[in-house]
Amino acid sequence: MITTAIILAGGFGTRLQSVISDLPKPMAPVNGVPFLDYQLNYLKHFGIKEVIISTGYLSEKIRDHYQNRFNNLQIKYSHEQQPLGTGGGIRMAMEMAENSELLVLNGDSFFDVNISDFFSLHHKSNTQFSLALRKVANASRYGTIELDESNDIISFKEKSGLSASGLINGGVYILNRESFLKNTPAQTNFSIEKDFFEKQIGKLSIKGFEFEGYFIDIGIPEDYTKAQNDFKEFKYR
Repeated sequence: MITTAIILAGGFGTRLQSVISDLPKPMAPVNGVPFLDYQLNYLKHFGIKEVIISTGYLSEKIRDHYQNRFNNLQIKYSHEQQPLGTGGGIRMAMEMAENSELLVLNGDSFFDVNISDFFSLHHKSNTQFSLALRKVANASRYGTIELDESNDIISFKEKSGLSASGLINGGVYILNRESFLKNTPAQTNFSIEKDFFEKQIGKLSIKGFEFEGYFIDIGIPEDYTKAQNDFKEFKYR
């Protein structure tokens, strides 16, 4: 089972500047507590013991709040001096980890994936990289993903702007540490989506598994407002 998770929390939060200007997005208050609290409680529920938070913009706000423990989770920090993108941030945080397989999630979205089931699918399929996917009725805000009958990802499609359903990347991954470090550049700004997953299709084993759990991205003001109501009944404490 996976016991270490990486949370990407280094973004600038540009789209939320009108709502919160002095906090990194994962620290945005939802019902009086940081959004990150909900993610950490979710991870603890599924047996995660250690969380490495990849920080950048206003990193001290996160470090000062959580220090090195939260609800019996061990908290560590991987701080980017210069922006490294999603891929570079993950890679830098990975260098602090010891486990061979790591859970990775975005700090400004929540996808209610059963991590135990996700790991089981990942393990049984003998893959190096797994993405948790979500079908949405309107995928116009997102790029979409195509799978074959074996759950191998065969293509990533750009945002179309068209109001149509599709499978989207839910921002929750299981990554093989050794393979990721071997196939990515150190201390380089790159996107895990564009510069790694898309370019490694057909070269490395990358699978996608669909989950139906609740999904929200608080990166835009409308969904941040929606989270205030949705999270009143949050089931992971």
